[in-house]
Amino acid sequence: MVVEETKIQKYQQESMTLKSMAINEMDYSRIGRTVKAALVKAQSESRLIVGLSAAVTVLSKAAEGTLFCLLAEPQDGDSATHMHEVLLEAFCYENDIYVIKVDCPIKLSRILGKTSIESCCLIQKTWTGDNNNEELLNKPETLLVDYCEAFWDSPTSTVIKLPNV
Repeated sequence: MVVEETKIQKYQQESMTLKSMAINEMDYSRIGRTVKAALVKAQSESRLIVGLSAAVTVLSKAAEGTLFCLLAEPQDGDSATHMHEVLLEAFCYENDIYVIKVDCPIKLSRILGKTSIESCCLIQKTWTGDNNNEELLNKPETLLVDYCEAFWDSPTSTVIKLPNV
């Protein structure tokens, strides 16, 4: 009897693990669309900084105004850009800016409507209140903050697959 109960518990745990893995995979596909929605919304509100140089300039002047830093997977052989992105990522973590790694600079550029390939962009915060001192998040941004918080202490960063455009 005890052996059967142990087998049942083991089966239930394996079943829950498989269900959990399936949910995580679904979340990853949804989170790509959420990233796209956040980018499009921020761009329509002129809160998007596109390009590595522009991002570094903005962050050096006012890091506290940035909510997300999106970095595309680096292309092979571009060590200078990779080095800049590693330093930018470290700066963002140090300043509590959420870093979101995406799978493809081409998809990122297409979502942004750019003809040149961009590997980095920032989403600036929206401020509200009497003295513009309260952060206001829209629905995609809230979902992304929750996603980033869930993986904040993870030793490796998850790369989000952006939807094809």
